[in-house]
Parts: sequence; structure tokens; C-alpha cells
Amino acid sequence: MLFKKASAILDLIMDEEFIYKPLAADKPLEKSERHNALIIFITELRKTVRALGISLLLLTAGVFFLSPELLRLVQEHLADQLYFFSVAGPFLAHIKLALFSAIYLLMPWLMAVLWRAMGKPFGVVGNQLFFFVFFTCLLFYAGTLFCYFVTLPFGIKFLLGFGSSELQAVISIGRFVNFTTLFILAFGVIFELPMFMVFVAKVGLLSRGFYERNRRYAVLMIAILAALLTPTPDVVNMLLMGGPLYLLYEAGIVILRVMQIK
Repeated sequence: MLFKKASAILDLIMDEEFIYKPLAADKPLEKSERHNALIIFITELRKTVRALGISLLLLTAGVFFLSPELLRLVQEHLADQLYFFSVAGPFLAHIKLALFSAIYLLMPWLMAVLWRAMGKPFGVVGNQLFFFVFFTCLLFYAGTLFCYFVTLPFGIKFLLGFGSSELQAVISIGRFVNFTTLFILAFGVIFELPMFMVFVAKVGLLSRGFYERNRRYAVLMIAILAALLTPTPDVVNMLLMGGPLYLLYEAGIVILRVMQIK
């Protein structure tokens, strides 16, 4: 049953009309058109931003009561003993973990709102909108799982490996929660890179040739982005993020070729 559904989605994506359907932005946008597109984008966001904010607060409050169990699971997977150095340290750590969990659960809604607002000025609606929302969410959760099960364990083990009998690690619960949640969220965001490349090329803002000609600049930007997004400035964590990000950049070019978008 699952295989049939996946096949139906792929058939929809590769449908000739879907791939070649012209968009409003096939020609460069004039100044007035860019202004109108920005107005439409902001208007679409305003329609749901209040509902999103209220839902985020309510879900954070609900998940807060489950945060001790969530923290225990994350701690068993990634760390040993945790400590706190302020009276409010554990409470704030649970708040941050609950907020991150709420964002994680609401990501499909967030992506739907974002793509609807981004796509409406360019005529990206219906099946095309579903394509971007579905695969963006899929890549986001794939990135977070890859980070949680592969990158974070390796990175933490490597960094803690510099300890010794004279130099023991004392990990703050607040810093541990900040490190893990930000790192996981950043990985989820960067895994969405191919979809944004496809969108930008499909609406005519950049071409596939532009991506192919500027690989060296892409490497530089990826290195800068990895340095900014990683919670720690060490080279290992930068490589653990920058390496997959460059592979995703190349994957975006391959997807554009498969979809025959120039």
C-alpha cells in the first residue's frame, strides 16, 4: 500500500504538465512586480502568523510536561551525567526543549505557510505547492534524524575524546540542550537546500547553469554557513555540516536536470 502511494506521488511529480507548466516569473520581474510580490508574500504570512504563534505557545506548554522524559532519552543517547550551575538552569533547559519539540512537530504547518506565501506571487499552487511542501518536510525530518543518529554521536564522542583522567567533562544541562537542539534544527534546515534551489530555478530567478558555474563560490558560502550554524567553532562540526550541505547542493543540480529545468 505504501509503495503504491509513493509511486503515485512520483508519477505526479514527473508528469509532463507538472514539469513544464509555465510560471508567472519565467520573465524577470519589474520593480513594481517585485514590490507586489513582496506585498503578497507578507499578506499571506499575516493570515496565519497569529494562529501559528498561539499554536506554538500551547504546544510548548503541553510538551513541557513531557520534557523530563524527552531529556532523559536524549541524555541516554548522547551524554552521561549533566549538571546545572544556576537555580533556574533545569527549568530553562526544559522550556527550551519543549519549544524545540513544538517547532519540530509544527514543521509541516510552518512549511505549508511558508511555501504558500512564497509560491503565490509566482503562481506556484495546487500540485506544485504540494510537491514543495511534502519534500521539504521529508528532507527536514531526514536531516534531523541523520543529525541525531549519525552526526551528533560522532561529534560529541570526538570532542569528549580529548578528555583525560586529569581533565573530566562537566556538561551543563543548559549548554547541552542548546547544543543538541540548535544542531538538530540547523541540520533539518540545511537538508531543505535542494528544494529551495528547485524553487528558485523554477520561478526563473536563477538558472541551473548558474548553480553549475558557481560551484567554487557555493563551497565558500557553505563553509561560512556551516561556521555560523554550528553551535561550536571547531572544524569537525563544521565539516559534519558542510560536507552533507555540499552533497545536497549537487543533489539540487541533479534534480533540476531530472526535471529538465534549465
